[in-house]
Amino acid sequence: MSANYRKIAIILGSALFCACKTSKIIYEVPTDVRPYTGKTLTAPPGMIYIPAGTIYESSTIKDSINADTSTRRVSLSSFFMDMTEVSNKQYRKFVDWVADSVAVTTYLKNDPKFFYNAKLKSKTASAKGAKADSVARMINWRNIDINGKVPFWQSHSEKFPGLVSMVNGRKTLNKDMLKFAYTHVQAGGPNAGKSVTDTIKIMPDNNVWQEDFPNSQSDFLVNNYFQLKGFDNYPVVGVTWKQARAYTGWRNIISASTLDRSLVELGLSFSLPTEAQWEYAASGGEQNMENATGNVQSKDQNVVPSYIQKKTKKILPIANFKQGEGDYTRDGAIQTVPVKSYAPNVFGLYNMAGNVAEWALDAYSPSAFEFVEDRDPVLLLDATDEDADVMKRKVVRGGSWKDNATDLNTATRNYEVQNVAHSYIGFRCTMAAPDLITEQVGTRKYLAPKKDKNAKVKASGK
Repeated sequence: MSANYRKIAIILGSALFCACKTSKIIYEVPTDVRPYTGKTLTAPPGMIYIPAGTIYESSTIKDSINADTSTRRVSLSSFFMDMTEVSNKQYRKFVDWVADSVAVTTYLKNDPKFFYNAKLKSKTASAKGAKADSVARMINWRNIDINGKVPFWQSHSEKFPGLVSMVNGRKTLNKDMLKFAYTHVQAGGPNAGKSVTDTIKIMPDNNVWQEDFPNSQSDFLVNNYFQLKGFDNYPVVGVTWKQARAYTGWRNIISASTLDRSLVELGLSFSLPTEAQWEYAASGGEQNMENATGNVQSKDQNVVPSYIQKKTKKILPIANFKQGEGDYTRDGAIQTVPVKSYAPNVFGLYNMAGNVAEWALDAYSPSAFEFVEDRDPVLLLDATDEDADVMKRKVVRGGSWKDNATDLNTATRNYEVQNVAHSYIGFRCTMAAPDLITEQVGTRKYLAPKKDKNAKVKASGK
């Protein structure tokens, strides 16, 4: 290096050193950084807002089916989740709506009172396999009292032979006629990525009480659990994964006119929770993972899961599960309990541990972490009825009234085949809840450090 270049380098180095020393404010990275919190959407009725966050998604103990101890950190966007498991009363609304639809379209199809012509927009027409701007015959629900004390199909049952019959003195629906068609994007298979329509029989199977426990007295539950109003607020059971997803499709239809307008405009829809969403919500977020289920992680299966209430310091039970061999009642119930029983977790969600296990949206794989992303992970596969059972496995989480404490751990993974129902599996719904960023485009905001009055910015290296 020549003498001239060395001289220039020394001068530049001195200038930079001087500037850094005397102009600290210009170059110092702000130390106080906080997340940007934009406006949030209005939660749908019965749902709780779950803020975005991270979680170590894992099985911290032995998997109920396979030994799976893999762990990794994932991030989740904010979402809404049902405060409770879907109840018999809520699911019965679905059944009544489908029954009323069948009654009108099958038995009253020539009565103009119950129909009107609607012009289909291009998107709706495409979903129905029709041409854009074509006209469709729609049910006029204004002339059907869907919110009445007695369902339409029941109050006019004499007009619907074949759909309604008397069984043990009770008006009973023909479950084979109760079918609901819903459209979704196919995941996997030859139609992957395409919109497909599934038609599902939606009546819960009350016989699961006898089938799950064949050598026990279950007649009362078989005959009354779903129908009797005394069980209105108990979690619906006897529903398959496909029926649970069909319910979310119906809920999108029936709620379109009652949801906050911003939800509709954003095209947000109800869904089953992903496995990651479920674990995050059940654990109460990253900061509460260790305490979300209290003693439920204890090896002692006779310890009732509980948590200490912050204000009163009382120990409150939060779960309905099997305490030990033949011991179902120590938590106050011998089978399911109403969906708002016990205390909610830190997010305000009831019975994320116990009562009934819950269907998740994901397909089950022991090595799921190898396939999914670390941001809003989900493993989707729409298996056909003809596929092998291993292809039809869906994730089940949370443990139930008939399970021991180990199965209630928020990290315990389990599964069931998508077309199989049980007396101990129910579900709840979720919906995306994106944070709405307004004037600030950036995702993070910082607080500028306080100015040092004694600092003097020099214009030169003198």
